[in-house]
Amino acid sequence: MYIYQRLRDLREDNDKKQEDIALILKISRQQYQLYESGKRELPMHHFITLARYYNVSLDYLAGILNTPKRLY
Repeated sequence: MYIYQRLRDLREDNDKKQEDIALILKISRQQYQLYESGKRELPMHHFITLARYYNVSLDYLAGILNTPKRLY
């Protein structure tokens, strides 16, 4: 699974809009949309923020694991 697909799946599973996640990352919705569409790579600091927000491991967020491993 591609990272951008996992980003979208997590967002939708949590009933969030792109605007909601963009606010968490302190970026524009347009910038977040580029990450979620795979047109830009997600910077590591955003990766960490989203892993904490969704309470999943970086391995799951990156698509390495298919089963979410909770952080806490």
